[in-house]
Amino acid sequence: MPSSYVDRYGRAPSICHRLPPRAKLLLTVAVVTLGVSIPVENWPLIGMLAVFVFVGHSLARIPVSYVARRLGIFLPMVLLMSISLPATQEFAAGWELMAAILLRSTLAFIAVLWLVNVLPFDQLLITLRKLWVPEVLVALMAFMYRYSFVLWDEMDKMRAARRARNFGARRDRFSWKTLAQLIGTLLIRAMERAERVHGAMCARGWDGRIRSLNEPRS
Repeated sequence: MPSSYVDRYGRAPSICHRLPPRAKLLLTVAVVTLGVSIPVENWPLIGMLAVFVFVGHSLARIPVSYVARRLGIFLPMVLLMSISLPATQEFAAGWELMAAILLRSTLAFIAVLWLVNVLPFDQLLITLRKLWVPEVLVALMAFMYRYSFVLWDEMDKMRAARRARNFGARRDRFSWKTLAQLIGTLLIRAMERAERVHGAMCARGWDGRIRSLNEPRS
């Protein structure tokens, strides 16, 4: 996947991008913490925080369509999870807790969405390390980010191979079975590749520390 697609808005020359990396991270953590600590009865304060975050998106020149598409994926999942609370009580109670989950999770999502678009991932890892985040967590985040694109490419190859074998036939009643087989094969390939990568890293002297070319030498 091209780097320009992965990091489309992370290096724009806006006032948000010129902030120090530590300030960006701490500002996001402060907004999320405030959103979680404010009672749902004071929803106007949560709304003001949301407006503040959307102003940050505007200053960072992040398109509204980009934010709307991400919210369109995120909100249905949160709605399904939160509506289970009133459903377990025959829709007689639990609505306040459902509203709290929707408001707080949406605020946290748009705040983190702002962060990932103004702070490139390599700078995020360096900032987390400077804030004394455990090295194993930083390494896990780096590998998850790096190999998610590898898995996506592998998925594209498998789908292309499947289309080549059935000549692009339309989906039928066996599509769910085919999809389950595809996911199972992908997991097996992921485990095999993880073993190969781990063996190669150990052979090259892996010591458990993620290093970046942009990180200053200590």
